[in-house]
Amino acid sequence: MPEHARRRAGVDALLFDVFGTVVDWRSGVAREAAPFLARHGIAADPHAFADAWRGRYQPAMEEVRSGRRPFVTLDAIHRESLEATLREVGADPAVLPEAELDDLNHAWHRLDPWPDAVGGLERLRRRFVVAPLSNGNIRLILDMAKPAGLPWDAILGAEVSRAYKPQPRVYLHAAEILELPPAACMMVAAHNGDLRAARGAGLATAFVPRPREHGPDQATDLAPEEAWDVVAPDFLALADRLGA
Repeated sequence: MPEHARRRAGVDALLFDVFGTVVDWRSGVAREAAPFLARHGIAADPHAFADAWRGRYQPAMEEVRSGRRPFVTLDAIHRESLEATLREVGADPAVLPEAELDDLNHAWHRLDPWPDAVGGLERLRRRFVVAPLSNGNIRLILDMAKPAGLPWDAILGAEVSRAYKPQPRVYLHAAEILELPPAACMMVAAHNGDLRAARGAGLATAFVPRPREHGPDQATDLAPEEAWDVVAPDFLALADRLGA
């Protein structure tokens, strides 16, 4: 039996990247930024604002990954990045209402799933443990799941391991919590880098592209960059390929 088939047959848990893979962060953040920007006379395109805010995500987490900063939650990182992004577009967050800043920061808690996500997860959950393995903190992922109907069996990720992907311990700690060997867990992501790190930690891998995650001109993660164990166009097709 080929190696990829052996690994697929032994998978008990599917671990999902969330931002971009399960939910459409760009549209959701732009939707909530638009009235905030208009209300305060901030001349910025909402989608460009969402992109700039998200653009601070990896550099901020690298401060934690490198050890230059103690672990802080993604909510804290998002809030700092929001204020920096506002300054970048010429607004002073110090004079903006604190409650409105808090509410906009919680836009990340209110993101909509891609159209296939809930149906696909419901099917996959019949056969596998399904859980987010996200850099998002527990409250953020919980708040997102409730209105969206995301049927998680558990919530795993950065806050649990006190580390950020792609550090190996994030993937390994998730497998340990589920009392499974890494090879019995499959990382599902729309990002080749996430899958590369998961494979390096011993997990099986599934690539589900989201070609509009970064908008109509997306140029990254449009296709698999390695021979991942499974490649599927969406979660419903993933369920078909995994026999769920």
